[in-house]
Amino acid sequence: MTTVASRAIRSTPHRDTVSSWNTIVDLLTKGKEGPARDELLSVTGVASALIAEKAPETAAIVVTCDGPRTRIYCLYDENAIDGADAKEDPFGYDPLAGNWAMSLPSPTDDLSWVQQELKAKSKRITARDMSSKLSESSESSESAQEFTVDEAAFLKP
Repeated sequence: MTTVASRAIRSTPHRDTVSSWNTIVDLLTKGKEGPARDELLSVTGVASALIAEKAPETAAIVVTCDGPRTRIYCLYDENAIDGADAKEDPFGYDPLAGNWAMSLPSPTDDLSWVQQELKAKSKRITARDMSSKLSESSESSESAQEFTVDEAAFLKP
């Protein structure tokens, strides 16, 4: 089973959409400069548009890496102002360790242009229909398929 950590970021009207994305980038990169930060910042316009559409309110921004899976949601309106449900503290691990990838939720009507824009800017950052369910990583399912129990040997006295 995959370990999952989640965060809830206060977005509009507490922060504008670009500031919300920058907060997410800072959280994921732990404020450090480098190629991962540059790649995340290269999609600021697209990510901010998705935040403005409130896509990450109910469908998470999902980051996979060599460690735990990370899910990030945004809070809006009264929830963003109040901040009671916000969880913006740093992760206890590197959410971009090793071979990381990010999936951004997108409204169905915007999905094709969002995917096109992301593809032009990044190989690691993709978009999915926000109404579709996420499956566990293919790596996890492959591992589960590789594990078999030899019942005869197990039950042998």
